[in-house]
Amino acid sequence: MVKRLRVGVLISGGGTNLQAILDACESGRLTAEVVFVGSDTPQAAGLERARRRGIPTFVVDYRAVTAAFRENPGAAALPADFRLEEIRAKQGLMGNTVDPARVDGFLVSRAMAEAALLAAMREIPYDLIALAGFMRTLTPYFIDRVNSDRASLRLMNIHPALLPAFPGTDGYGDTWRYGCKVAGCTVHFVDYGEDTGPIIGQRAFPIREEDTLETIRRRGLEQEWELYPECIQLFAEGRLRTERMVHELPGGRRFERSVVRIAPAA
Repeated sequence: MVKRLRVGVLISGGGTNLQAILDACESGRLTAEVVFVGSDTPQAAGLERARRRGIPTFVVDYRAVTAAFRENPGAAALPADFRLEEIRAKQGLMGNTVDPARVDGFLVSRAMAEAALLAAMREIPYDLIALAGFMRTLTPYFIDRVNSDRASLRLMNIHPALLPAFPGTDGYGDTWRYGCKVAGCTVHFVDYGEDTGPIIGQRAFPIREEDTLETIRRRGLEQEWELYPECIQLFAEGRLRTERMVHELPGGRRFERSVVRIAPAA
């Protein structure tokens, strides 16, 4: 018998993927319950979806945290376990060409907000964190504290493109503007880069001649609402395994990648 999974959901907006998860839980397609919904935006409409169901909610206003840091960086109240050198070495969000001071400022201000997120999440036990339109990149500080056991990843995201193509905030738009003939969505575990984590599942659909960006987004969302609960259910059933693959390529090149293996149903 599959144990009921405790899922915490983080959102930034309307929460349509949150709604898909809630619907899947209520219909029995997903052996899980949403135990809290958090947001970086006080006005996120998806919070009301949770409140109507009696699900605990919380908000960490990222804009307010960032504004306070910019106004007085010296007064930054960093968490006691924050180690800037360690986080800087791990992060893959900002390249080597970015001003180091800018990188450090980003990591410090984010850690302040992430510490508040972690404190709110700590009040309610959870097994998995599902990012459902959470429009904030997460630093190694947050990721490592959710994935306290590195052998058991617990942070999942859905992205509006067929990764590794088109990471970032506008996957469907990037797909459309590039002239692709196929669009889709991806569910993946979160790592230190931008949408670079091990892929769990994908859905694809053809782009028709009569399609517009709006129709592609609508069709993509319909795929997301099916795919995300399916991938969370695989997690609930204990069928996801992450392993490191090493490929020897011509010319002495070497490619390493963490991949997700899906075990057969019991």
